[in-house]
Amino acid sequence: MSFKGKVVLITGASSGIGAGTAIYLAQLGASLSITGRNKFNLNKVAEQCGQPKPFLVTGDLANENDVKNIIDSTIEHYGKLDVLINNAGIVECGTIETISLKQYDNIMNVNVRSVFQLTTLAVPHLIKTKGNIVNVSSIGGLRPFKNRTPYCMSKAALDQFTRCVALELASRQVRVNSVNPGAVITDIHRNTGMNQEQIKIYYEKMNRAHALGRNGDTLEIAKSIAFLASDDASFITGVTIPVDGGLHVMSFQSCEDIAKQ
Repeated sequence: MSFKGKVVLITGASSGIGAGTAIYLAQLGASLSITGRNKFNLNKVAEQCGQPKPFLVTGDLANENDVKNIIDSTIEHYGKLDVLINNAGIVECGTIETISLKQYDNIMNVNVRSVFQLTTLAVPHLIKTKGNIVNVSSIGGLRPFKNRTPYCMSKAALDQFTRCVALELASRQVRVNSVNPGAVITDIHRNTGMNQEQIKIYYEKMNRAHALGRNGDTLEIAKSIAFLASDDASFITGVTIPVDGGLHVMSFQSCEDIAKQ
């Protein structure tokens, strides 16, 4: 695969899957625009991408003006857009009895509303290049998990968004797909209030929840994103691909038993 001459915008690129995807696509020759809230971490990722250095845009996806600036700045810098990777997302833990409406709104604003807005702004530019979109969803969009109701709802919405927009843009030769990762070792759970020991226990349990017996890593997800964004996937649109070590084929009872251990 080669992304030479392709302009790729990646949200949530300051850590985790977004950072791994930026570094991998840089190796494949992509001209990158990477965005996130943490400028220090974005700079660290940019250093790992090598030369030419990615274009950096700091911003909060929950802020409409920041979202608009991300697109406007990218187009002003590169003059075009070939690939949009909607990667940024957050997790909030809690049951229907404990999670607050504020937490719900926060999840939906970042995981769904910002993706809708950013995609709307990007589409005219993607039509010009016959580009494509890759959304980073979750296995939580395909099956339910306890204590993650708003998160799973947001990812299910993102999956349906992927299918609907793929249908709408197919006649314009713009492809839209998503990847649905299982548990991948990133920093995402640090913002949920879990301490380091709780995070360690969580990932140990999730190892056993996957059919392959282990969690994923960011490079594995990055390679799947790159494939869908590449010309190699030119006849693929409207799909949601589980990249989850077989978690989606594990029985619900097996996962419930693991969660209790």
